Amino acid sequence: MKPIRLMAAFFTVGVWTLASRLLGFVRDILIAAFLGAGPVAEAFLIAFSLPNMFRRFFAEGAFNMAFVPMFSKKVERDEDPLAFAKDAFAGLATVLVVFAFIATLAMPWLVLAMASGFYGDERFPMAVLYGRIAFPYILFISLAALLSGVLNATGRFAAAAAAPVLLNVLFIAAMTLASRFGWDMGLTLAITVPVAGIAQMTLVWIAAAKAGFRLTLQRPKLTPDLKRLAIIAGPAMLAGGVVQINLLIGRQVASFFEGAVAWLNYADRLYQLPLGVVGIAIGVVLLPDLSRRLGAGDEAGGRDAFNRAAEISLSLTIPAAVALVVIPLPLVQVLFQRGAFGPDDTAATALATAVYGLGLPAFVLQKVLQPLFFARENTKAPFYYALAAMLVNAGVAIGLAPVIGYIAAAFGTTLAGWAMVGLLWAGSRRMGDAARLDDRFRRRIWRILLAAALMGALLWAVNLVLGPLFGAGRLRYLALAILVATGIVGYFLIGHLLGAFRFSEFRNTLRRRPAN
Repeated sequence: MKPIRLMAAFFTVGVWTLASRLLGFVRDILIAAFLGAGPVAEAFLIAFSLPNMFRRFFAEGAFNMAFVPMFSKKVERDEDPLAFAKDAFAGLATVLVVFAFIATLAMPWLVLAMASGFYGDERFPMAVLYGRIAFPYILFISLAALLSGVLNATGRFAAAAAAPVLLNVLFIAAMTLASRFGWDMGLTLAITVPVAGIAQMTLVWIAAAKAGFRLTLQRPKLTPDLKRLAIIAGPAMLAGGVVQINLLIGRQVASFFEGAVAWLNYADRLYQLPLGVVGIAIGVVLLPDLSRRLGAGDEAGGRDAFNRAAEISLSLTIPAAVALVVIPLPLVQVLFQRGAFGPDDTAATALATAVYGLGLPAFVLQKVLQPLFFARENTKAPFYYALAAMLVNAGVAIGLAPVIGYIAAAFGTTLAGWAMVGLLWAGSRRMGDAARLDDRFRRRIWRILLAAALMGALLWAVNLVLGPLFGAGRLRYLALAILVATGIVGYFLIGHLLGAFRFSEFRNTLRRRPAN
């Protein structure tokens, strides 16, 4: 089995994720234009968040964190990985069908758990209806996540990374048609959700079949490997549950402030762009790579993979975090302020964006540190750490909401993220050399921080000059493009001069053939 080339694979996942997130911006721009921060928008956003929340719990969270290391080691040792993948596919599908049926019946209670502030107004029945339509998405996207894990573990990243693009393409097409033919926008969006799930699952299923892993539905059976998978996944499921409780806390707080659910959602989209392109891409590639290296006894290779993942992650996300803190207002104003989304919505969303920006490096570092545990089939420690982070989130979000309002939810998320990083870092100190920082990382991290700080000062100065243009019709797009380009070019030039990185490293990555 061919080895995973970390940087080439990261480039593949990052490019496709960037395309997906950019299309996601177009999607959210259209939602903001058609629905603003009104009741239909808030009802749909809560309904859409329900299958996504449980998807992270079942598939991309607990299940895949246990499945990918086990499957990767079977691939490395040639221990019939296909049979294991088929059993896992059948088991996951069975559980999800039952769960989706129960959740559809219990939708009113699920909506209350997500946004009890909706009860008694028009948002509640809409959210229940949209939720029942959208919830089957969890079946298709969770099975797609398992298939993606199979592809990633065998060094094939393109199809799995490209699948989310379909979701946003279908959303954009649906809203365009709804506007053209006068369809109900909320219902159109809700119906598009499961349709997109089917499309995503189909894409990765075909890719997995071509790779020699044709997974079909069969009668589920509890094999010894599946029993071990369940034992490992148990603590990870609990940890995933804690993470979702954190999301619930934020949305519950926001639901008591009119428009806040939408404000936080749009801010979330902004910080999710660098998080997805960098953090998620690194996490997707690093977990199977570490698992296979540890399975082969390659501690030195594991350490190098961990350090290079941390280095590239921070070199790209620290400047992104600085930008979100320094220029959130022009970003939100140009991207979202139009139609039903007014200046007050812009100001509220910009504040949330800046607060999330403070936590961006923490969210990315979690993606780098967690594979150190999961690759060793250790899911208990991250669960205990997640519990502690949940207490931080709840204390800040609930405790400060009466004082500072909806923004307490964003502060809770950010501070909980840093608490989680601190605990993961402390816990990884017992893993020996494979989890230690090397000399190259230590030399470069302070240079990365300095380059990002200087870029932030440059952005602040250019924003002062271009400020009047951000409200000037079509000129605002040019002004934002100049501002963003200045930040990107400035950071990479400063970083290169300071020795934070070398341009040759990026050129070498681009010259390599990306992993399929």
